[in-house]
Amino acid sequence: MENEIELGTISSRGQICIPSGMRDDLGLEDGSRILFVRVNDALMLKKVNMQTFEEITRPLKAEAKRLGLKESDVVGMVHRARKKR
Repeated sequence: MENEIELGTISSRGQICIPSGMRDDLGLEDGSRILFVRVNDALMLKKVNMQTFEEITRPLKAEAKRLGLKESDVVGMVHRARKKR
């Protein structure tokens, strides 16, 4: 992780300009989603990667298919994992 410090300003409409170098490094484009987190007097911005449920679960489904698992196998696996705790 690279640490950078830049100074910016807030417009009269509450808009913040993210420095172009930082936008480029993070791959932020027009329409990119940003998460704002306030902790006391600090404001943190985090890039949000929006994915559909299908996009998130696609690799899991592919691995389950490769292993020959069925959806009905999952309940038993969960119960066994919980017992091991």
